[in-house]
Amino acid sequence: MDEAIRRKIVELLDQHRLMTVATLRADGWPQATTVGYMNDGLEIYFLCSPQSQKAQNLARDDRISATIDRDTPDPMTITGLSMAAHAQAVSDPAEVAKALAMLPAKFPEYTALPPPTPEEVRVFRVTPKVISVLDYTKGFAHTDLVTC
Repeated sequence: MDEAIRRKIVELLDQHRLMTVATLRADGWPQATTVGYMNDGLEIYFLCSPQSQKAQNLARDDRISATIDRDTPDPMTITGLSMAAHAQAVSDPAEVAKALAMLPAKFPEYTALPPPTPEEVRVFRVTPKVISVLDYTKGFAHTDLVTC
């Protein structure tokens, strides 16, 4: 991966907190859901309830499509990411702890609440396979496609 593109991807991941994740339901229909996420460079994690439809969908098929962006009044300033990835449940206690430790930096307003315990949440690691970097400042609908 080109270093300039990698820096742009990490910059966009660092600037945002919400990601739309599309999983596949048992009946084959896609299901899109908004999740908060944390990242350390290109390492991306999100949490959800172990009983959620997302968790059930991902237990059957770990493939996702995801987007990260924000609304802007000027279409020529649209920037964001779209990716095809795998989202796998993290079972290693050290990695779960690492992901949960990232929460306060990304979501400081949640520090007043009791932190979730590993039993209350399922932590997923997102491993991108293909990332489309949207940057309309370089021209309408400009994207750089990156294979990871």
